[in-house]
Amino acid sequence: MARELTEVGVVGLGTMGAGISEVLARAGLSVTAVDVDDEAVARGRGHIEQSTERAVSRGKLETAERDEILGRIRFSTSLEDLAHAELVIEAVPERLELKTEIFGKLDAICPPDTILATNTSSLSVTELSVATARPSRVIGMHFFNPAPVMKLVEVVRTVVTEPAVVEDVEALAARLGKVDVTIGDRAGFIANALLFGYLNHAVSMYEARYASREDIDAAMRLGCGLPMGPLALMDLIGIDTAYEILDTMYKQSRNRLHAPAPVIKQMMTAGLLGRKSGRGFYTYAQRDSAEVVADALTPEPGGAAAGARPVQAVGVVGSGTMATGIIEVVAKGGYDVLFHARSAEKVDAVVTALAKSLDKQVARGRLDEAGRDDVLGRVRGTTDLDEMADRDLVIEAVVESLPVKEALFAALGEIAKPGAVLATTTSSLPVIECARASGRPADVVGLHFFNPAPVMKLVEVVSTISTADDVTATAYAVCEKLRKHPVSCTDRAGFIVNALLFPYLNDAVKMLEAHYATADDIDAAMKVGCGYPMGPFELLDVVGLDVSLAIERELYTEFREPGFSPAPLLEHLVTAGYLGRKTGRGFRDYARR
Repeated sequence: MARELTEVGVVGLGTMGAGISEVLARAGLSVTAVDVDDEAVARGRGHIEQSTERAVSRGKLETAERDEILGRIRFSTSLEDLAHAELVIEAVPERLELKTEIFGKLDAICPPDTILATNTSSLSVTELSVATARPSRVIGMHFFNPAPVMKLVEVVRTVVTEPAVVEDVEALAARLGKVDVTIGDRAGFIANALLFGYLNHAVSMYEARYASREDIDAAMRLGCGLPMGPLALMDLIGIDTAYEILDTMYKQSRNRLHAPAPVIKQMMTAGLLGRKSGRGFYTYAQRDSAEVVADALTPEPGGAAAGARPVQAVGVVGSGTMATGIIEVVAKGGYDVLFHARSAEKVDAVVTALAKSLDKQVARGRLDEAGRDDVLGRVRGTTDLDEMADRDLVIEAVVESLPVKEALFAALGEIAKPGAVLATTTSSLPVIECARASGRPADVVGLHFFNPAPVMKLVEVVSTISTADDVTATAYAVCEKLRKHPVSCTDRAGFIVNALLFPYLNDAVKMLEAHYATADDIDAAMKVGCGYPMGPFELLDVVGLDVSLAIERELYTEFREPGFSPAPLLEHLVTAGYLGRKTGRGFRDYARR
């Protein structure tokens, strides 16, 4: 049976250590908080006082409760004051030699049954444990920043950690109101192993000038629902901290995707450390400020749409879910819309689906009846592709098959009037192939809407090597009129969102395949620890395992990066017909409808 710990210590009163001390005191434990000198202790005490004062001002704590929490914390500059602690959590900077030195000293000071825990996010807990004479009583207890808010704790056992120690720490995590995932000692644990590979990939994308920092961040926030873009998150974490974590992970895993992008080391050397230094990937109002201010890299508002071709009449080719959503969005934007479907029945089905969607919006008060009628009045269907001849912009939204799209663009190249823009909504196929097939490649651009199109704000504007500048500008101008957020990239596999998202999902499958953690624990780690709206396995099952595998194969084929090779487990599930929610079984089982 787990012990109920009452006397705990925290070593290190930076942001993390102060937060952990507050969490422990909030749960009623007696805390001894230690740092190197009076100045460091005063800063730590200030962090806790400010945090609890904010909680009082927001009505989350009573003044008396705040005073009780502060009264449970004793501050000290001497490790000797931890001699009676039942558990000590180390939260000093992420340097192995420093942590090893502290563990050696704690081992000599604390009684033999004291549990020694490290808050390391990337270093080997096993390596730290052997700096003591009690490696079986050393464990990882990785809190997430800010500790009073973030609910996840990764409990990291080594091969020699006593089961009773694991039970004690798991019970403490529950008492603190945290969600714990218990795992073995491996580089990055769950959350950082998945998060930092993704962050590093985003930095490499920026370093290669594939997309701007603003567009990379907006793409992942608006396309995936993430709380922060990857480059803004790097600035929050700290460029130096990110470098140390990636470097440590690479040394342990030898996975090239964990090797820090060169620009990270350059920024660290130059002192561009992110928010804490006032400048990182972005420039901030001052040190430790979250306010981003304009700098030399900040784009001019509306500049990307300058020189656009005039667009009044829009054509949409397709009758599926995406096509119907795009028709609705374009008609709501005030454009005259002609859509093409292969049969009269499909034309009727699109009109019915569109009317149903608009009626729901009227019922919810998001649209009045006159507005609904205006939208429907701007939409007309046809089964004759030749009627697209008068359109200023034609958007293709047919099945994701290159031969089908090539045949369509060959026809549109002949039908569309001179100067008309031809756009494809492909999410993974090469836009240049459609452009070549059209016979007028300068007029072709990618307009990748996200599903459901009426709800999702993001559109990836994909320019090929042949796309004319005024065609890209036209795509931007149309997106802005549709109240969408356009991001710019060039024509390569995955564009921005899928190129960053699917290697992360693939890494999660490989982690499951290696039996390091369960699908439930991995999903919990990414949702609770990183604020993701869905865990990777939830998302894979929603997207469809066959669709995910196809995208991962495209990425691997184009980039030839060994780390992008699809996980065998994913390939086996697809072969077995376990495709996710749509078949009732994927990484999880679902009730069939």
